[in-house]
Amino acid sequence: MQDSTSLSLSAQDCLVALMVAVSVSDENIGTSELIKIQSAVNILPIFADYDEDRLSLVSKTVFDLFEQEDGLDALFGLIKEALPERLFETAYALACDVAAADGTLEETELRLLEEIRYELNIDRLHAAAIERGARARHLS
Repeated sequence: MQDSTSLSLSAQDCLVALMVAVSVSDENIGTSELIKIQSAVNILPIFADYDEDRLSLVSKTVFDLFEQEDGLDALFGLIKEALPERLFETAYALACDVAAADGTLEETELRLLEEIRYELNIDRLHAAAIERGARARHLS
């Protein structure tokens, strides 16, 4: 694995990393979550010029970081260094969509979403609106 200090993430990589992190947080990467990540990368304007080959590199980086004791802190360090503040709510919305994609929210996913909210300083009222939208989009 690359040393996290030598890894340079783009803003899009950060968005992908947070989606992957939410997906793996419950140690069960569901097909619906993978489809949600792939469709976000394929459809959303923020990913228009994103090199999809980076998906596997970013995913592997997240997996490797999650195996380390302070991996989540390291991940947030990388994200806060590379993700512009204007995309913080976008990042949280994408993370919520991935968490809601399989129709259930595990305790570990909820804790990670709470940590993302805290680390990205998402206003509680804005977070509630984002969460409500994700829930509405994924009702069956």
